[in-house]
Amino acid sequence: MLVSLAGRESFVRWAWTSKHHTMKCPFCGFANDKVVDSRESKEAESIRRRRECLKCSKRFTTYERIDEIPYMVVKKDGRREKFDRQKVLNGLLRACEKRPVPISKLEQIVNEAESFVIESQERERKTSELGELIMNRLRRYDKVAYVRFASVYLDFKDVNEFMNELRDLVKAKEPMEVKAKIK
Repeated sequence: MLVSLAGRESFVRWAWTSKHHTMKCPFCGFANDKVVDSRESKEAESIRRRRECLKCSKRFTTYERIDEIPYMVVKKDGRREKFDRQKVLNGLLRACEKRPVPISKLEQIVNEAESFVIESQERERKTSELGELIMNRLRRYDKVAYVRFASVYLDFKDVNEFMNELRDLVKAKEPMEVKAKIK
C-alpha cells in the first residue's frame, strides 16, 4: 500500500491498469514519475520514496509498506482460510503423479488460481469457484490427472458418480476426435 504526501495535505490517487498500478502526480495527475531517493524507515516497516513527476517536475513523497491483509478462500462449510499457493500446487502434484504433465503447466495453473483470488474485490473466493477453474485448466493438459483431481475435489460418494464424470469426459473427447479425423 502506498500513501503519498505532497506537501502536507494531498494524497495520491491510484490508476489501475490491467497488469499493475501506477501512481498519479498529486499536482497534475500525470501517471509517470521517477524515484529520486529511497530510504527505509527506522523500524524497517516501510520505505520512503521521493518522486518527481515527469510532466510538471514537482516532487512528492510516498511511503510503501507490505499489505498484510490476507487473501482468503471460503470453504464449502463456510469456514474461511488463507489462500495457500503451496496447497494448490501439492494437490496438482498428487493428481499428476506419474503423468506426463510438465511442472511449468502446473505452475501456470497455480498462477492463474492465485490471480483469480487476488482479482476479487472482496479479497476472497469460494473454493468451488477456484476448484472449477483448476479442473478446467487441468482437463486441457491431462484427462487422467483431471479425473484424479476431480475425484478428490468433487468428493464422489460412490462409483456411479465417478463413472458419470468419466462418461462426460469421454463424450466431450469424442467430437474432437471425429473433427480431427475429418481434417
